[in-house]
Amino acid sequence: MENKLTPEVEEARKAALDVLIHNSHGPFHGLPRTAGWGYPEPYTRDLLFSILGIAVTGDQKLMESIRKVLVTLAKNQSHHGHIPSMVHDNDNRGASDSTPLFLLGVGIFRNVSGEADFLSQEVEKSLVWMEYQSPSDRYLVAQQPTSDWRDEQWVTGYGLYVNTLVYSYLKILGKHERADKLKQEMGQFTITNGIMHNHVHEGLVVKHKPYYAFWSYKIHSSERFDLLGNSLAILSGIASPSRADEMVSWIEEECAAMQRNGILAVELPPNFFPYIHPTDPDWHSRYETYNKPGEYHNGGIWPFICGFYVAALVAAKRFKLAKEKLNILTQCIKSAANEELSYGFNEWIKAQDGRAMGQDWQTWSASMYLYAVKCVEENRTPFFDKIRGIDDDGDDK
Repeated sequence: MENKLTPEVEEARKAALDVLIHNSHGPFHGLPRTAGWGYPEPYTRDLLFSILGIAVTGDQKLMESIRKVLVTLAKNQSHHGHIPSMVHDNDNRGASDSTPLFLLGVGIFRNVSGEADFLSQEVEKSLVWMEYQSPSDRYLVAQQPTSDWRDEQWVTGYGLYVNTLVYSYLKILGKHERADKLKQEMGQFTITNGIMHNHVHEGLVVKHKPYYAFWSYKIHSSERFDLLGNSLAILSGIASPSRADEMVSWIEEECAAMQRNGILAVELPPNFFPYIHPTDPDWHSRYETYNKPGEYHNGGIWPFICGFYVAALVAAKRFKLAKEKLNILTQCIKSAANEELSYGFNEWIKAQDGRAMGQDWQTWSASMYLYAVKCVEENRTPFFDKIRGIDDDGDDK
């Protein structure tokens, strides 16, 4: 049964589709643009995230643009299976999330197209590459600082976000045994007493909190909240239904407190909190220029991540709240750097005052809005339902 959407949401959905069509052909080998004006380059992670929104539109031209992205990435894959950070540039390497997103994107594309063997050789190479990203030769994948989508923020060792992607691609590609072992490792506690005992491995569960740690490595970890990683944990089923429900309540309570304290002006969660301040031990001097509290990766509001949060609310069966947040996101995406635009689909919003601070007509902002709309409209989460083991009728398999 489909939910009736407001006229404003329907209008914004059409605007999002217009943005994707506009951005579908850019100046680099005809590959899609990352943003309408500011980012003409085809950034791998942005375009691979956009698969979710494009796949639920049914637009064949957009699906062909995604096929071109995946095929081009496969051609530029390294000898060892690593996927570049720019779709067209095989020398632009080093991202920790480009290869997991490629594998997840191929899985989604296979699901939509029915081409079960699409890019099979390249997928196998990338799967092997990812196995070698575990320094303990187990299942959790490690990364270098600033190597994922947060190119201005440090994530050291086992980051939550990248490992939720790994779990998701393993499930959608049918690698269930390895996925289960990864989930088991993620479900272990972070180490808090400063001592590692033999045969004790760090995990990403935070004691006395419903969410997962931002990152963990040996005796070190960060318990700051990562909205994208935790939304993916809910969507993928890493978080149990009870943990997901408790996590959503915790997020909403924390955001309400931030609003009361005057550090959050929008009724949407920041991508990261509590914000890092200059007096905190995890502050880096470069943050003063690029990553101030409540800005960019240090607590900015990212519409594409809010799209994931809306989808996570649907997965957690918080349908009323999902609809409320979608309506608020619909207002948020109108904010633009260019005041002549009716819809900005901006890159990111400053948490303290709601001002658009990034590039307008961002591909992943428009795409994840479309995905969020579809989730609310149908009370389901396309592709992630399958990852969580839910069939087309909404029943557990």
